[in-house]
Amino acid sequence: MGRSGPVIAIDGPSGAGKSTLANALAIRLGVEALDTGAMYRAVAWAALDRGIDPHDAEAVAALARSVNIGIDDALQVDGREVTDAIRSGEVDSVVSVVAANPAVREEMVRRQREWLSVRGAGVIEGRDIANVVAPDADLKVYLTASSTVRADRRASQLGMPGDTALVEEQMSLRDRVDSTRAVSPLAPPGATAPGAIVIDSTGKGPDEVVEEVLAWL
Repeated sequence: MGRSGPVIAIDGPSGAGKSTLANALAIRLGVEALDTGAMYRAVAWAALDRGIDPHDAEAVAALARSVNIGIDDALQVDGREVTDAIRSGEVDSVVSVVAANPAVREEMVRRQREWLSVRGAGVIEGRDIANVVAPDADLKVYLTASSTVRADRRASQLGMPGDTALVEEQMSLRDRVDSTRAVSPLAPPGATAPGAIVIDSTGKGPDEVVEEVLAWL
């Protein structure tokens, strides 16, 4: 099908503001946004919900291939709305293990590419988008922020505003796991993909970041 708009790939660590940026850009450009991290969280949530050990690679891979993940308005897993549930601390603690599973990544990447193929345009955010999912994107962005700012944002999402230090420690561990996994690791700023721009959202409001990205289109 013909292109109906641009393809924008956004990579970066947790708490950098990827989802906020992706959704704002999608509205401005009249396209859809896809949070690929939510898809891995959905698989992690489903594993916990069904009593599957997240470290059981084969069982989690089979689950990833069979589970129905609705990614339209509200995130659904096999018909159950789990938009908030996938952001829990329990899911946080195992999502990196699930995302590091090569078979899970293969299945999720297949679905993400299918999503883009059907729409022909969109804003896709995650941790391996510019390198793996959409290497031919019109614009590639690596969004980052200071570890303290990222932890503050995540702590607020979790309803833990007084536990920023704990959240920062947990996020640092996840970043370390995601950066060293064998398949599609999270790249450091500037190394995410050839031609990618690096934007540090520390001290910047959402609108400022959106305008900065749009200026590159």
